[in-house]
Amino acid sequence: MDRLIIGISGASGVQYGVRALELLKPLPIETHLIMSKSAELTVHHELDQSVEDIRELADVWYPVRNVGASVASGSFRTRGMLMAPCSIRTLGEITSGVTSSLLTRAADVVLKERRRLVLMVRETPLHLGHLRNMAAVTEMGAVVAPPVPAFYAKPDSLDAVITQSVARALDLFDITLPETHRWTES
Repeated sequence: MDRLIIGISGASGVQYGVRALELLKPLPIETHLIMSKSAELTVHHELDQSVEDIRELADVWYPVRNVGASVASGSFRTRGMLMAPCSIRTLGEITSGVTSSLLTRAADVVLKERRRLVLMVRETPLHLGHLRNMAAVTEMGAVVAPPVPAFYAKPDSLDAVITQSVARALDLFDITLPETHRWTES
């Protein structure tokens, strides 16, 4: 079974995680969704969708407190995990290895099993502690991929910027989408 965990933390930008679920829906990849409580609150401020609508986009979703879920075990095979967005708090928990929820436990499991963990970190400006955590999690095997707009794609809307950022993050899992605009390719 081809599976990908989608984590949505409480940083601004829950649209990134939602778009990942939308882009993956037609593909033969089973999606496993975990949202932090802060992410659920952010949904109400940023989207015209409910948390239930977002859960329905995933093949499987887990309550963030369910630390006994399948994704909390290394024996549950996945391609890895996309954290979109990844808050600085979530980054800190992953970096320390001291996890407080299924969201960060699943990320920790992905790292210990040497699977791909992609963190779309959402914070600006950054202080030295943030940068040190990003360096440390990179040394642990994660990929820090902030959602930075690709203007060469000539986006005509915020939706296009979000789609391009998520498509590039999914590229890191060898998931190729027709929505991905590539440098010098038509």
